[in-house]
Amino acid sequence: MQETNKFSHWLEKKWVAPSFAGWLLGVIAICFFGAATNTMAGWLYVISGVILAILGLGAVIPMRSLKPLKLRRLPIEPVSAGEQLIIELEIENPTPKPKTLIHIKDCLPSGLSQPTTTAIETIPPQSKHRWTYYPTAQKRGIYHWHELELRTGTPLGVCWCRRTREIPTKAIVYPTVLPLTHCPLIDSIGEEDSTKLQSDRLYLAATEGITKTLRQYRFGDPTRLIHWRTSARFGDLQVRELEIITGGQEVILCLDSAPSWEEEAFELAVIAAASLYFYASRAQLNVKLWTAGAGLLHGNRVVLETLAAVFPGEDNVAQPPSLPLIWLTQNPSTIDSLPPGSRWLLFPQTKQPVINPNLRGLVINSEQSLQLQLQKLLS
Repeated sequence: MQETNKFSHWLEKKWVAPSFAGWLLGVIAICFFGAATNTMAGWLYVISGVILAILGLGAVIPMRSLKPLKLRRLPIEPVSAGEQLIIELEIENPTPKPKTLIHIKDCLPSGLSQPTTTAIETIPPQSKHRWTYYPTAQKRGIYHWHELELRTGTPLGVCWCRRTREIPTKAIVYPTVLPLTHCPLIDSIGEEDSTKLQSDRLYLAATEGITKTLRQYRFGDPTRLIHWRTSARFGDLQVRELEIITGGQEVILCLDSAPSWEEEAFELAVIAAASLYFYASRAQLNVKLWTAGAGLLHGNRVVLETLAAVFPGEDNVAQPPSLPLIWLTQNPSTIDSLPPGSRWLLFPQTKQPVINPNLRGLVINSEQSLQLQLQKLLS
């Protein structure tokens, strides 16, 4: 039975494959033709000829129906893991005749979703049909696929024709970013020698200071920065831009992606890296990300795409910087060689890892909430 299905599928892709009704009509036509040969009755020849003509039309029309169709994919906007992708496909009928009864299957990669199908009853002449569907992205990653299958049995359903179109596309699924309200791991950076530093975060709540310039009010600007005297003079709201006083604090997140990891632990580490990066970014810190395969990076979109694509066992193309950093690893022995002032996040394989007591960090338990653990005080 399985071999028969394989042959039918192959025949459908290369030419056409008769349906059950097609096989039945073929058997009936042979029976009528055999009876006509024995009885020499002309009407039996006519019936068998009509049935064979129907089968011939049912085999030719589906192939000709699919050939002129034009397909185009629309760009896919990136989403975070757990959200729905918006996948859009345009099917154009450039012919002066309508196209009917078309079955389309988008062969999504296995890590994203099951193949998705739809049936189109009619595409009018010289028009387009847009198919939109919303698969849920369960896991981060950069997904590539290219196959679309068109299938039809129009107009009679006695034969089915299937054709594959190669239309490449890409979907980016970012890791989840946890909404951290506080994070001692980031907040304590530079505590040992930062008495002379003033954080950029103070600027966000400032109501006085050295005014660098005045500019027009933009939607979303804090009202406390409005310079009322100048606004009254010009008849338009003017906002003060204050000089930013900073000690040049820099946060470097390093994901130890060169060695092998347990899959669950690595996914937690990627989520932690993304969450820490955006927490530090919201705190107005100069934050960068380092991975073994990509080196040192900064910029929200670049970091998210890198974290979407990163996997353990990467080739080590760049060494981590020799500066205080936040080290995310599963190997406790690498913590001993970190620069002074560094922090660490350990995703251990054993219950009681050996930790360098001179460096502060967190041991992550995969059975507990990652968000709550990132908001804990350092050990």
